Amino acid sequence: MSPPLTSRNPDLARLVQDGYELAILHNHIVISGVPYVNSKGEVRLGTLVSDMSNISGDITVSPITNGKHVAMWAGEHPCDSSGKPLEHMRHASGDQVLGPGLTVNHSFSKKPSAGYRDYHHKMTTYVDMIERHARELDPNVTARTHRFVESDDAQSPFHYPDTASGRVGITNVMRKLELARIGIFGVGGTGSYVLDLVAKTPVREIAIFDGDTFLQHNAFRAPGAPSADELRELPKKVDYLASIYSKMHRGIVPHDFPIAEDTIDKIGAFDFAFICMDPGTPKQLLVEYFERQGVPFVDVGMGIELIDDGLTGLVRVTTSTPDQRDHVRDNRRISFKDGGKDNIYAKNIQIADLNALNAALAVIRWKKHFGFYRTDPKLEHHANYAVSGNVIINEDKT
Repeated sequence: MSPPLTSRNPDLARLVQDGYELAILHNHIVISGVPYVNSKGEVRLGTLVSDMSNISGDITVSPITNGKHVAMWAGEHPCDSSGKPLEHMRHASGDQVLGPGLTVNHSFSKKPSAGYRDYHHKMTTYVDMIERHARELDPNVTARTHRFVESDDAQSPFHYPDTASGRVGITNVMRKLELARIGIFGVGGTGSYVLDLVAKTPVREIAIFDGDTFLQHNAFRAPGAPSADELRELPKKVDYLASIYSKMHRGIVPHDFPIAEDTIDKIGAFDFAFICMDPGTPKQLLVEYFERQGVPFVDVGMGIELIDDGLTGLVRVTTSTPDQRDHVRDNRRISFKDGGKDNIYAKNIQIADLNALNAALAVIRWKKHFGFYRTDPKLEHHANYAVSGNVIINEDKT
């Protein structure tokens, strides 16, 4: 899957970052909500449109040649603050249908002597030529509304553009996480927070696996706040969480079967996996499967104890990659033994903060693996956070 055009092209990404209501429709750049003055001297909102056929593959080319300096407009012809038409930029008038839901009424022709450097330069220049007259009548109007706009690419993993990455200039860094498929195994306390964080990244598919029902105690160690009515429905964990995060991310795929010897081969291929399950046979099956398949993964866990009237213990993140796997068994980093009846964590102690921390540490380690975060060349493959001492102990370094 290709990322959306706004991610692949800095000029388009800057338009999103600046807060314009940008969409890509029928191979045209569309900026809606542009303030202008009509012939009656009233401030109205119009839509600025530019042909985007001047593109190489999926990369925009400077709109200098072949008349690409011309822009189109949906609305009345813009005027100055007294209602006089802006004739210096008029090119032609007449309705033109560019595609379903996209009709323009006028076109403009105005370009700098050296032409437009890119589409950001072109669109912002035209917006300013039109908008400044509206600002004379109302200084508060702006085309930079930062309003919600649908995704510019139906193949994008998101239903709407990732403006957060654009605003802070990390769009190209975020592209390192454009992976085909990530698996999250167990979406209880920690796994649900892993999903919450991974759903904000451009992974194409996030497959979530858990055979359990989302019960009342789960509501106290998962992100969000289910209603009483939702809890009464006794949804599967994967279905409940998929219904939430599918509002943002298109590729949330729930699987409600348990991991067992007769289901392990159904899980498929992954670029990376998060194991967020209690110790036991299913975890061992997953670890062995990922080792055979050459899949890097992170396994998380906690050892929480009740001492007197307070909780203490460790939060663990263990990483296994094709280049380093021996520590998992040689150093006994991952336990496959079933938890006993005295295991406090298995009794659903409500420690959402530690679940969230465990998930955050796991996701950070995943992002380090793919170069999103810079890291020490001797990257740790096992880390423990000690609650009482507030320290992280890193071990099993490369």
